[in-house]
Amino acid sequence: MPPSKYLSVIAAAVLASACGGSKSSDEGSSPGAPPAAAAATPAATATAKATELFATRCTPCHGPEGRGDGVASKTLTPPPRNFTDAAWQASVTDDHIEQIIKYGGAAVGKSPAMPANPDLSDPAVVTALRAHIRGLGGK
Repeated sequence: MPPSKYLSVIAAAVLASACGGSKSSDEGSSPGAPPAAAAATPAATATAKATELFATRCTPCHGPEGRGDGVASKTLTPPPRNFTDAAWQASVTDDHIEQIIKYGGAAVGKSPAMPANPDLSDPAVVTALRAHIRGLGGK
């Protein structure tokens, strides 16, 4: 870099620093307001991932509300589980639901049409997905 350009860069940096030119993460927000781009908590991240997984992997068979009425449900025997069924919700443990999510139906003596999800290695995401399924029980 030519000396004149080098001095210009230094001068700009010094001027920016002296004038408060370095931007903070919450510039433009009102005083006392939390930073605009606060980092998501691990639990919120897991919940978001679980919601995405339910929409992409579970909805085709179980339906968007978990009623067992997804577009692929008509071709499956037995039909997919209706997660809104209060009797079923009361009859299964959290561990049972998580086992089916991770290892598929055949692993727990249920339909092999329910696939395993071997790529779900984050326990927080599995727990959040189970919580999502439990949450459908009140509908």
